[in-house]
Amino acid sequence: MKRLLPRLAAGLGVALLLAQLWRPPRNESPAGGPADIAAKHPVPPAVLDLLHRACYDCHSNHTRYPWYANVQPVRWWLDHHINEGKQHLNFSEFGAYADQRAAKKLDELIDEVEGHTMPLPSYTWIHRDARLSPADVKLLTAWADGLRAEIAP
Repeated sequence: MKRLLPRLAAGLGVALLLAQLWRPPRNESPAGGPADIAAKHPVPPAVLDLLHRACYDCHSNHTRYPWYANVQPVRWWLDHHINEGKQHLNFSEFGAYADQRAAKKLDELIDEVEGHTMPLPSYTWIHRDARLSPADVKLLTAWADGLRAEIAP
């Protein structure tokens, strides 16, 4: 048993070192492409700033990676969140959504923001600037509600 623990620790260390060699592609397409929400719909500068600050890292094709994203398995965990976030709503592709789908996504955005389930607490814990104040929630939901009413079929 005395020999097993050091061997397990050494094996785990080697596995973590080897994991650093695998680098999945980053989510860093050029910001503001032709299907970006701001390319198709009017987005006031204050709302766009809020989206970039609190939403775009997980809900667009352009993520700002922190330094710790270079460490595995943290990067895998971040990539999982990013991929999952983009499946639910991708602001970089929003302009290509059908009107009915876009309106539904805006409804979901309003529900998530008003319910304080987005941004995720695990994200705002580290990214304090992504925390939404009551004024931010009101600004974002009012804009989303107006846009939803404008594009709803």
